Amino acid sequence: MIVGFDYGSSNCAMGIMANHDVKLVNLESNRTYLPSTLYAQHNALVIDYVAKQLQQRSVSEAEQYCLERANTLRSVPAIRRDLGLTQAESGLAIGSAAITEYIDFPEEGYFVKSPKSFFGAVGLKAQQIAFFEDIATAMIMQIKHRAEQQLGYVLTHTVIGRPVNFQAIGGEQSNQQATAILTTAAKRAGFCEVDFLFEPLAAGIDYETSLTEDKKVLVVDIGGGTSDCSFVQMGPSYRGKSIRDQDFLSHSGKRIGGNDLDIALSYHTLMPLCGLGSTLRSGLPMPNQPFWQACKINDLHLQTDFYSNVNARSLEAMLRDVSEPDKLARLVSVQQQKLGHQIVRQGELGKIALSETEHFEANLSFIERALSQKISVNELAESIDDSLLQICTLAKQAIRDANTQPDVIYLTGGSAQSPLLKAKLQQALGNIPMLNGDNFGSVTAGLTKWAEQIYR
Repeated sequence: MIVGFDYGSSNCAMGIMANHDVKLVNLESNRTYLPSTLYAQHNALVIDYVAKQLQQRSVSEAEQYCLERANTLRSVPAIRRDLGLTQAESGLAIGSAAITEYIDFPEEGYFVKSPKSFFGAVGLKAQQIAFFEDIATAMIMQIKHRAEQQLGYVLTHTVIGRPVNFQAIGGEQSNQQATAILTTAAKRAGFCEVDFLFEPLAAGIDYETSLTEDKKVLVVDIGGGTSDCSFVQMGPSYRGKSIRDQDFLSHSGKRIGGNDLDIALSYHTLMPLCGLGSTLRSGLPMPNQPFWQACKINDLHLQTDFYSNVNARSLEAMLRDVSEPDKLARLVSVQQQKLGHQIVRQGELGKIALSETEHFEANLSFIERALSQKISVNELAESIDDSLLQICTLAKQAIRDANTQPDVIYLTGGSAQSPLLKAKLQQALGNIPMLNGDNFGSVTAGLTKWAEQIYR
């Protein structure tokens, strides 16, 4: 059977066609959106989980996979004994359960948020690519299984959403690397046919259903990991076509999204509590790099550097040379206890709250008892201004490449509801009519409609 699959940077969702309409499938606790997170008590357990699931479905495929991962799999029995896991326990969780496990045991396991953000990273070694395949496979296996349990039938064909560009650098090579990882993962998870569609185009296809006249539409999709713009001719004259290449006038995209807004807000407003902006005893300013590394949770290389033993020793040595050691001691705790994700989560909650209120109280008691920080909407605006300007540049590029003006701007994605974004776009693009779609469901709905169209 056919499903549209939004394997997003922030959330995952699946949709099916039912009675000529899109129905989103419940993926956890009667919710249709599952956070794009994975937690394993040990990273080898990700590979162990995939191997066991393959063994239940395809002996030959399982044998080939186990041969490729033989070195890691040999260590699994000892790891499981050390962790006290029973045969029925995988030691792996996804979605909200993964977040809960990470908050309860931040130092003891392997946690990844928004894994898709890493798939196009430049300079990945073959071993790293293989592990990202394993992460994606484990997540898609669980999501697919949950959907099939609810629907009562096997899912065989899917269209997966993808950003225009997975990375700001790397170009088409990064895009091919990322789509190859997702294709391998989806097929290992049991899909027979896998296709891809640009996420902003998927959102546009969903919007097109409601149009009664033809329009030139600039779709601006602010996802968790990327921002993408697609300039599309759509409406009754175009609807229902299975080949739409001539209708897509231009695309632009960059690896900057909602996660980057969370990171920017966390860095500028929360890191000063950990020593950002303070001085060394010599009077020289503290280097910014460790604070940026702590917050940059969507950059594999910076996170590796921040949590390395070399950096741990560097921060400990720096404690003796700073004018405010109590503040830097908090950063040491963040490094030792792997608390970066929790800090950025407070930034995310602040970004959401400040769309409707003037102030937000960030709770940082996981670093130090009773530690908190009040953040204002003005501080949010200052923190994310550069990111919003980059999004506006993408929109202007799409319009310039299309060589025509849009009739309407269609906004979608988790951060698209921000009044700051709308104001910045209006300032950059003029008084073009602007409307919001389903900020979380438009992409999934469009993927589902497209899947139905190309596979039927």
